[in-house]
Amino acid sequence: MTKEEIATTNVNILKKSNVKPQKPLGKKECQLVTFDLPYLAFYYNQKLMVYKLGTENFEETVEKLKDGLALVLEDFYQLAGKLGKDEEGVFKVEYDDDMDGVEVIVAEAQGIEVANLTDHQEGINKFQDLIPYNKILNLEGLHRPLLAVQLTKLKDGLAMGLAFNHAVLDGTSTWHFMTSWAQLCSGATSISVPPFLERTKARDTRVKLNLSKPSDAPEHAKSETNGDVSASVVPPMRDRVFKFSESAVDQIKSKVNANPPEGSNTPSFSTFQSLSAHVWLAVTRARQLKPEEYTVYTVFADCRKRVDPPMPESYFGNLIQAIFTVTAAGLLLSNPIEFAAGMIQQAIVNHDAKAIEERNKEWESSPKIFEYKDAGVNCVAVGSSPRFKVYDVDFGWGKPEIVRSGLNNRFDGMMYLYPDKNGGRGIDVEISLEANAMERLEKDKEFLMEA
Repeated sequence: MTKEEIATTNVNILKKSNVKPQKPLGKKECQLVTFDLPYLAFYYNQKLMVYKLGTENFEETVEKLKDGLALVLEDFYQLAGKLGKDEEGVFKVEYDDDMDGVEVIVAEAQGIEVANLTDHQEGINKFQDLIPYNKILNLEGLHRPLLAVQLTKLKDGLAMGLAFNHAVLDGTSTWHFMTSWAQLCSGATSISVPPFLERTKARDTRVKLNLSKPSDAPEHAKSETNGDVSASVVPPMRDRVFKFSESAVDQIKSKVNANPPEGSNTPSFSTFQSLSAHVWLAVTRARQLKPEEYTVYTVFADCRKRVDPPMPESYFGNLIQAIFTVTAAGLLLSNPIEFAAGMIQQAIVNHDAKAIEERNKEWESSPKIFEYKDAGVNCVAVGSSPRFKVYDVDFGWGKPEIVRSGLNNRFDGMMYLYPDKNGGRGIDVEISLEANAMERLEKDKEFLMEA
């Protein structure tokens, strides 16, 4: 099937329904905290998981998934609720038994086979109809479900498109939920690790925000660019997946660690830091920046173990902060790769409980609602983590064939890291870049490890 044929394949919506927790839970609410609030003007966080189905009947599979969802929502009931605001204008997530619950959409795309999705390295822009809530802001969770699931019947499988409200949870919580849901569908009578729902234990400052509708978000509130039409022209973007095998990842890590600074007590560079430096340099080359132009590397770092007191891994919510590293392009490219890795490592090490506290206080004194693309000039920003065991999400008929991110929250330089499907240390790098830079990146043998 050609790209053009895939692009025109219709996804037909068959029916929509809602799933609530299986038993009544009464009224519950929890204030959103400083770690959650900056994401109100991001879009819903989208994932696509594609499964092969053998003898399983699609309709029975859908019912099994919905039954498991009703069970798992007893623990993760916040995802069955809505965003709300109290009388003082403080955002909260609230649940009541009369709310709609999670939206479940059942669809079919009989023209698409699993192989059409797994063989496609051009990102997933051709398959956005398989994922719900395209371009829906998290702020709309005031009136919409906080989780939408689309189950699409393929010729030989099932595509599970997911849209999570990012103001309510981060990647760690997302995959905790997905793993728990899969456990119940696979026959477990209870989930192995219940979510820790007391998000105010991480931060309890009450921050009032004057936001109530999408037009209040910064993307809509910005004034026109003084009549300068060219400033608002968005260059064409491309998405691409680059697969780095276990041996390629090991080679990159060895290269970065080959020349440790003399007399340094600095720990060796991790796989993440090494691959980050490799990508940052390659993207900077591909962009053909002037030596004096700045470039930023942004990491959305998990703070569960960094805050004081530390929070459990099962903390449900957002417990991430953006960590920024900046330098001039000429400086970055004229130095060996360990220079870039060292800056990234230092920024991560420095982001301790004290730095987190200072960032929170600064934000609380003057709250800024960021757009999803406010990650820095000429940036490379990494979301997701190869540590997330995304290929272990097995609902009872096998592991997913592919896990990818949707189109929401993508911008020039946004990158997602996923583990290789077959295990081991291989990593898939899913990145969005301006089209000309992407073309140069695809020919960069040093980046592709073909040199």
